[in-house]
Amino acid sequence: MDELLARLTQGIDTQAPDAFWKIFFRLWSLVPWTALTMLGAISVAVGALLGRWRGRTAEGVLWALALGPLGWFVVLLRPKAAQPPPLPAAGRHEGHV
Repeated sequence: MDELLARLTQGIDTQAPDAFWKIFFRLWSLVPWTALTMLGAISVAVGALLGRWRGRTAEGVLWALALGPLGWFVVLLRPKAAQPPPLPAAGRHEGHV
């Protein structure tokens, strides 16, 4: 931890008013943004597929956005959506003249 703090504060006057923000932005530059973005995109795609399989595509996407891969389990544990009633037969037009 001391090494990380020394690396983050190297060349920064810690008594300066903007020292916090400089250290904060240096810390955020260490985050692997590409890997996190790819993980998020894959989570949403799998969540959408699982949601579609369970009849709840929007829920699958939302749970994956909110919880990442853990959202997949939420979608899988929810019951399948009820099937809509069947459409009337194509040849019959009841009520039309």
